[in-house]
Amino acid sequence: MSKKNEHLGPYTPKNLVLASTSRYRAQLLNRLGYPFDRVDPAVDETPQPAEEPAALALRLSIAKALSTKTPSDAWVLGSDQVLAYRGKILGKPGTRERAIAQLARCSGATVNFYTGVCLSNRRLGFLESHLVTTQVTFRTLTAENIEHYVDQEPAFDCAGSFKVEGLGISLFTEVSSSDPTALEGLPLISVCSMLRKTQLLR
Repeated sequence: MSKKNEHLGPYTPKNLVLASTSRYRAQLLNRLGYPFDRVDPAVDETPQPAEEPAALALRLSIAKALSTKTPSDAWVLGSDQVLAYRGKILGKPGTRERAIAQLARCSGATVNFYTGVCLSNRRLGFLESHLVTTQVTFRTLTAENIEHYVDQEPAFDCAGSFKVEGLGISLFTEVSSSDPTALEGLPLISVCSMLRKTQLLR
């Protein structure tokens, strides 16, 4: 057993699948030292009419964990994160211009990040899901602050237009959450709890 896995104790590797194309979630799951595969769950992430941000994050997490793109006997992890500003969903910016606009909107404000995670095994009929809320308060940002950040760390594929594990931490005055990894995209405390229940992790 490699040094990376020593904290787990003896175990027999099981079929764990991360239903996500996100490299950030894969990096987070790698911290546990447990072998897993990755699959694109091919889930439509369009919000339903009048769907609340928290409900959307949880629904998409469950949909990804139940994706038929994964083996029916696999233990599948699905996760999704939704940013809510004054109750409205803000998606991934995709471009520099949208990232600048999103950060300008969030300047000086407190926003909520809802991170859902679900573990399922379709053959066994197992499904458990968790939702973690993270409150982030942005400091007051000038146009120069925002453009400097975006040029240094173009997080166009991240909700909120920042990477908290990188330079993005400099944008905040306060972060409040029951799980520090939730803001990065995968709440590992919840993941570990679910994996221990299924004896995939010790």
